Amino acid sequence: MAERDEALLNRARALEQAIAEIGTTLDETTTCRELAAFLARHLHGSVTVDLLDEPGDPVRRAASAGPTDTDGGSGTSDGAPGGAPGSAFGGAPSSTPGGAPGSAPGGVPGGAPGSVPGGASGDAPSLAVPLAVHDEDSLGTVIVTRHGGPRFSADETAVLRHAVRLAARHLGHARLLAATEDTALHLQRALVAEPGRPHPNLEIAGSYLPAGPRALVGGDWFETVRLHFGRSLLVVGDVMGHGLDAAVDMNAYRTALREVAATDLPSHRVLRHLDSVVAEDDARRPATCLLVRVDPGRGTATFANAGHLPPAVFGADGSVELVDLPVGPPLGTGVGGYEPTTRPLAPGDNLLIFTDGLVERRGEDIDVSLARLAALRLPADSGPEQVVEEVLSRLDAHHAEDDVAVLAARVRVRPES
Repeated sequence: MAERDEALLNRARALEQAIAEIGTTLDETTTCRELAAFLARHLHGSVTVDLLDEPGDPVRRAASAGPTDTDGGSGTSDGAPGGAPGSAFGGAPSSTPGGAPGSAPGGVPGGAPGSVPGGASGDAPSLAVPLAVHDEDSLGTVIVTRHGGPRFSADETAVLRHAVRLAARHLGHARLLAATEDTALHLQRALVAEPGRPHPNLEIAGSYLPAGPRALVGGDWFETVRLHFGRSLLVVGDVMGHGLDAAVDMNAYRTALREVAATDLPSHRVLRHLDSVVAEDDARRPATCLLVRVDPGRGTATFANAGHLPPAVFGADGSVELVDLPVGPPLGTGVGGYEPTTRPLAPGDNLLIFTDGLVERRGEDIDVSLARLAALRLPADSGPEQVVEEVLSRLDAHHAEDDVAVLAARVRVRPES
């Protein structure tokens, strides 16, 4: 009885360790390696983990480990009495290896461990387990082979099944999260990538980059609105916070902007109207916003700023100038106080408006961040698409700590008749 109690205690300790060691990240390969290392250490055998990426695809070897690959080596498990490998849990050997042969790597039917052929002599105890939770679809196969040791006990088999199911649950959650994030990201990109059409006399290019490889949607956006008399309104905004709520508020701002812009109000009055509308809805998050009304016929750009970073103008020679603007409060405060600023927009100039993720870096003063942008020199006669590509690349925006939205515009040069 004492020996059986000790075996049950060791089994419980192993299950606790599995919970702590398997599934520490959302990375599939890491989870498979953690599973393989855990099993190799506790079952004193060689472990392979074959993963199925999509139904119908061939399996791939995601991880493998042997007793020599782990800290525990090929000795006994923690807290177990000495003895031959595989005796840590005590109890009689499992009858599982004596059953029908299991399937080859890629899936074991039925959910229970099954035997697989051993080495060249065929006498090495092996167990093949589907990488699945109960009757759910299998994500692959885990095979444990013990060379030169006894057959697997019932306690060892139970630990194997528990660890594999735990890893399968983590892998399933990670894949579900990745699918959800992918859907949300495509929705965000669709919203941002489909701005209104500016007047044909204006060339534009834009880009949206999420923060990090697993970022949720955020509140960064840009927009273009065609106005009367050949003019266009360019907008960039940033709703505070991240996640679906920020994206919903972002879409509400864009909808309200289109309605207000249709009245052809001056830029600062558009901001004032947006501010008052949003301030009446306590559920809306505040947002920064920069509006630019471009008038190609007069060669001017009129700006209005609600708590946003200043725009940049790249000259035809590739030099850059940050436009000094009066900054009003963010939208949603109800304070108002926005002022217009007009400056010339010469032929060949590229106007760049952006959200703070493009330049800001953690722990760095914003003046230093903006100076990095102001120090850029682009190839002469760059168009909007090249400006966007160069700026994103040189400022390493693909590794930014926050979402990035950028919009570049240039007055289209009419061919001489």
